[in-house]
Amino acid sequence: MPEAIVRAAFLTQADACDGLGSPFTARLCRLLSEKLETTQGAIAHTLLTWPGPPGPSDDSVPLRIAGALHALVLSERISPLTELPDNALWPAVQEAFQQHEAFILERLTSPPQTNEVRRSAALLPGLFIVAERIGKPLILSEVGASVGLNLQLDRYRYRLGETEWGPESAVVLSPEWRGTVPSAPSSFTVLDRAGCDLNPLNPSSPDDRLRQLSYIWADQKDRLERTQNALSIAAENRLQVEKADAIDWLAKRLETPKTGAAHIVFHSVAWQYFPDALKQKGEALIAEAGARATTDAPLARLQMEGDGQQRGAALTLQIWPTGEKQEIGRADFHGRWVEWRGWVK
Repeated sequence: MPEAIVRAAFLTQADACDGLGSPFTARLCRLLSEKLETTQGAIAHTLLTWPGPPGPSDDSVPLRIAGALHALVLSERISPLTELPDNALWPAVQEAFQQHEAFILERLTSPPQTNEVRRSAALLPGLFIVAERIGKPLILSEVGASVGLNLQLDRYRYRLGETEWGPESAVVLSPEWRGTVPSAPSSFTVLDRAGCDLNPLNPSSPDDRLRQLSYIWADQKDRLERTQNALSIAAENRLQVEKADAIDWLAKRLETPKTGAAHIVFHSVAWQYFPDALKQKGEALIAEAGARATTDAPLARLQMEGDGQQRGAALTLQIWPTGEKQEIGRADFHGRWVEWRGWVK
């Protein structure tokens, strides 16, 4: 891959970080774009000669290196970088490259894994709609679940506009709420929950917890604290995501109708990264399961995915056996705001 494309990927990521409230990560990306040279060692050479597409929607090379540096800070192998001015930041990065070359090169082999807890505040009202319309307990199946923090969304406390819901929790989610206010159903019970990921992380593993936290941008202390608390809740409840291909896993989850419950397949900022062939297989698989759904064994699909618009991600919900599908809102990719429409009757 030409160096110019890699440098441009760092600048694109910097612009995204500015928009998502991480001025430090934006500054780091711009500095790397400007200062990296292939003659500076194995790490710089690896970054600038990256063989695949390096951008944020592909291999996410800028977030791989930012995550590797943050992991070194969190494990106290290097000093914090966030407060350093540019003239001190670049020497600190070069020193980290020299002293921790093997660790960083290993981290660069894996894509970033984020599990933004605040997305639960956008997803939960979608579950409210299903629970209210169907009147049955829920079974949850999450595709691309990472460590599964959004799979336990009923274990958090919420302030959604004027609606408060949930148990007492160390995780309190209160996004900027726009549009109509969702109403909580009179009955909301999760009978079963499961998730899959090609490379799931275990919330009870110190190494996996470090990996998860390292991909949170270093100057976003509130996200770090929120994720640490959510990881603790997941570990207490022995939550474990299955290691599996999404389509194979979905086929097994959808094979047997869940009589007496509403089965909800959901995903957030995951489906959009699947190869087109897998997307097509997955769409067909869910449509076939929807065609088999009955009033006793209904199926729903809840999505929070990018749709090409500049303003956040689309929230869409489809419910079978009728198959009706609606866009129920939009949300910031990090869940900072939710623009809610709800289910239009």
